[in-house]
Amino acid sequence: MSFRSGYVALVGRPNAGKSTLLNRLVGEKIAAVSNKPQTTRFKILGVVNQPEGQIVLVDTPGVHKPGYELNRRMMAAVHDALLSVDVVCLIRDASVPTGNGDRFVLELVKQSDKPALLLLNKTDKLADKSKLLPLIESYQREYDWKAIVPISALKGDQVDQLLREMLNSLPEAAPIFSADEFTDQSMRVLVAEIVREKILESTGEEIPYVTAVVTERWEEVRDDFTRIYCAILVERESQKKIIIGRGAQRLKQVGMRARQEIEKMLGHRCHLELFVKVEADWRDQQGLLDEMGIA
Repeated sequence: MSFRSGYVALVGRPNAGKSTLLNRLVGEKIAAVSNKPQTTRFKILGVVNQPEGQIVLVDTPGVHKPGYELNRRMMAAVHDALLSVDVVCLIRDASVPTGNGDRFVLELVKQSDKPALLLLNKTDKLADKSKLLPLIESYQREYDWKAIVPISALKGDQVDQLLREMLNSLPEAAPIFSADEFTDQSMRVLVAEIVREKILESTGEEIPYVTAVVTERWEEVRDDFTRIYCAILVERESQKKIIIGRGAQRLKQVGMRARQEIEKMLGHRCHLELFVKVEADWRDQQGLLDEMGIA
């Protein structure tokens, strides 16, 4: 039996479920997940190994109108992924009506002229699955899809069929990554993303867009104990107060929940120290964005 491997881009609007699907397929937590849009800020690779082949998933930021340098870089990551992959997966939230953003993403996929799969996600939110039929018919008129797969990334519905369709769409080739690799992200980046996810979970609507996390120090004290120091960047003093919370309770909760997940990932105990810094206009600072890996 021939072996297939290649790169598969996950593209879609913000909050379509791309990172949830990435984590589900890889079987590891490598991308921050939130119900707030624009959670993913850079391309993240996730490796799925199957007996028949290797799928290298490329999670991309949600397609949106760029404003700051951060957003311009996020959209550049989407365009770069569309140019460099073997297969494109358009992930569409099937539980909401079609909007201008959906049409814009579809145009990007059509312009890429790549083999493409349409993934109608969040089917768990649909009490009547027959409502998918008009959506499927609409998209079938727009592009020659390799397959259209209704899925629930959250519940895991139809993901086995999705993996088969991805593999069938890839070229015959040798593995790109070794069998024990599951992402291209460093532990420093993964830790920062875990902390940022916990901040997103515990704060309101304004904070997600103005917050970044950088792992500034990493000390391997012993084989079974690591000290990690993360800086949380915000743009204004008022945002710093929101993240810290009354009596520093919110920051303590973020740290506790993040540490539990980090220890599970590392396989041993760690000390996680968080501190909040005001860095005005960090979203437009080239050096800081480079440091965060948002190239």
